[in-house]
Amino acid sequence: MLHHPTRDNLIAMRLHGMATALEEQRQSAAFDSLGFEERLGLLVDREMTERGNRALAMRLRRARLRQSAVPEDVDFSSTRGLDRSLFLALLNGDWIARHENCLITGATGVGKSYLACALANQACRQGYRVLYTRAPRLFGELAIARADGSYGRRLLLLSRVDLLLLDDWGLAPLNAEQTRDLLEILDDRYQSRSTLVAGQVPVEAWHALFSDPTLADAALDRLVHNAHRIQLGGDSLRRKRAGLTKQSVSET
Repeated sequence: MLHHPTRDNLIAMRLHGMATALEEQRQSAAFDSLGFEERLGLLVDREMTERGNRALAMRLRRARLRQSAVPEDVDFSSTRGLDRSLFLALLNGDWIARHENCLITGATGVGKSYLACALANQACRQGYRVLYTRAPRLFGELAIARADGSYGRRLLLLSRVDLLLLDDWGLAPLNAEQTRDLLEILDDRYQSRSTLVAGQVPVEAWHALFSDPTLADAALDRLVHNAHRIQLGGDSLRRKRAGLTKQSVSET
């Protein structure tokens, strides 16, 4: 007779995992042979699992990743030159713990954003706070923030996430204001947070993206010198998939 009040109390205390597990134990004779501590341990384990799942779901929502990419689906068999050992090493998350950066470059369609989002997804699984943004959109948002007085708060938010993912980097040269914005972001994060950049322009050509060579040196010194690099080659994966789709349609 105490089962239902106990379950209600667990729910009232927001221990939903334990409440669900308690109901499962109540309805199954398979648990009757277990001792008190064993059954209690199963309740606690369920609660911990469900809390972990909810926390992960929250981190993923806040990350706002562009693609639902997961490490398990990364294709190492293509000819794009992805270093399997390097990518697997990055998945362990030690580079984020050491506040290092990661740079993924390559032609359009080779999977830069997917790999970046897969690494970001893994970081969320490991408990890190992640934020995805496209570089052009970020600079536009910062220009608006400067005008409406929220610039400082926006920079503070960017400085606090454990992993900042800047996608579509280098689509256009940076003007003076954008260069200063980037330097502010990188200076706040230098040796305290990690930044992941994905873009088409090779790292060796990044200096030319800046209007001010001095600021370019300062920004790139904070971004590049402690970064792991993934340089992708090969043809566009999207073009290949489109070709296979057309072929399969023509064969039917």
